[in-house]
Amino acid sequence: MRRAKTIKNLFDKKHQEFEFDGIWKDRCGNPDRAGAWLIWGPEKNGKTWITMLAAKYLSQFEKVHYVSAEEGTGKDFVASLKRAKISASDTQIQVEEYEALEDLKERLKKRKAPRIVIIDNLTCYRAELKPSQVQPLLREFPEVLFIFLAHEERGEPYTALAREVRKLAKIIIRVEGLACHVSGRCPGGMIMIDESRSLLYHGQDIMNKTA
Repeated sequence: MRRAKTIKNLFDKKHQEFEFDGIWKDRCGNPDRAGAWLIWGPEKNGKTWITMLAAKYLSQFEKVHYVSAEEGTGKDFVASLKRAKISASDTQIQVEEYEALEDLKERLKKRKAPRIVIIDNLTCYRAELKPSQVQPLLREFPEVLFIFLAHEERGEPYTALAREVRKLAKIIIRVEGLACHVSGRCPGGMIMIDESRSLLYHGQDIMNKTA
């Protein structure tokens, strides 16, 4: 039996956190470098775009492994990379098409493995990753940040797997109409992906809320 930690042990523990700045600091604070984030919302509303912006930002801290399981790496995906200002010089970002979960685990066990993994999209992993297996996955890789993407159905993350991730996620970003509603264990608030296009979708009210 392991010895229980004292309160002093907990207070003395050094937590590994990101030192964010700008809008990321305002909305996410300085989150843990490990655990889970969830980015979800209706289709064609900007999930991939905000995720790529996050990948570019996070790549200054750690190597990012982007698994484009749903969309692949065709011209639309490449266009999204360019729109997010990701270029050939961004060597801290690597991209893979669908990668079996066991293969991904083997990758993460290697020396100099990426410490940020983006799974786009959870729907593609329903057969391999059950809701009850999400927490064990996070425990198996306690130094890795997993960012999961999920669709929306009837106002909820789609599927049960995505809903389980939402329960465990430290940062939750719901994307709708190119506006990102940030919540979870963080300050929270709104991130506008493209202010002019988002205004067309939401109207003046959303601009008042972000003023």
